[in-house]
Amino acid sequence: MHKPCAVIPVYNHEQALPAVVADLLRAGLPCVLVDDASHAPCARVLGQLAEQPNVYLVTLAANQGKGGAVMAGLREAARLGFSHALQVDADGQHDLADVSQFLAQSQAYPQALVCGYPQYDASVPKGRLYARYLTHVWVWINSLSLQIPDSMCGFRVYPLPATLAMIDSVQLGKRMDFDPEILVRLAWRNQPMRWLPTRVHYPQDGLSHFRLFHDNALISKMHAKLFFGMLLRAPLILWRRWRA
Repeated sequence: MHKPCAVIPVYNHEQALPAVVADLLRAGLPCVLVDDASHAPCARVLGQLAEQPNVYLVTLAANQGKGGAVMAGLREAARLGFSHALQVDADGQHDLADVSQFLAQSQAYPQALVCGYPQYDASVPKGRLYARYLTHVWVWINSLSLQIPDSMCGFRVYPLPATLAMIDSVQLGKRMDFDPEILVRLAWRNQPMRWLPTRVHYPQDGLSHFRLFHDNALISKMHAKLFFGMLLRAPLILWRRWRA
């Protein structure tokens, strides 16, 4: 059974969020919104959106970070009976015209994690773009593979059983380190992945919670942890791939 929904982590994105939810509902996709301890104006907007059919709201008492909010949303999606979840950012940077092809790919390959391979325009902050290239190299090293061309794009369809099995078995990073870490750890388990190009635009008046120094330091720490984890697991990882 292929029963998808969208999971949207939200932290003070009351300006862009209503349009994101409207586009997803028009695409026939129920939405699980995760309020990551937003301020009062955003909480009011979330409450209004949740009054619509096929919109569900999870409210976190304390801010968990993007990864923590996504994991809470994935668990709620599974509890509601959904089989797959499309992770979507609340700030409007993802091209929601691509939703239908991502869902079609997920339906054709239900065991696969369908990931967005970002196509950036001139709006991308250069500091974040250059930092991504360093992350790409570390992800290739830590996954012992080139199968992950981009680990930072949060536009992806998770098969919930395999994803939640991973989340429940290991302590994943809860902030901006979540997106790359879960891909590396799933790659260690030989998780099938498929990649689709998708346009990414950073709105000029958009609200980003990426902290250039703090989050890059957190991601660097995550890469170091994964590197030593990879060294310990390398024989098992390679044996699984040989068997596959």
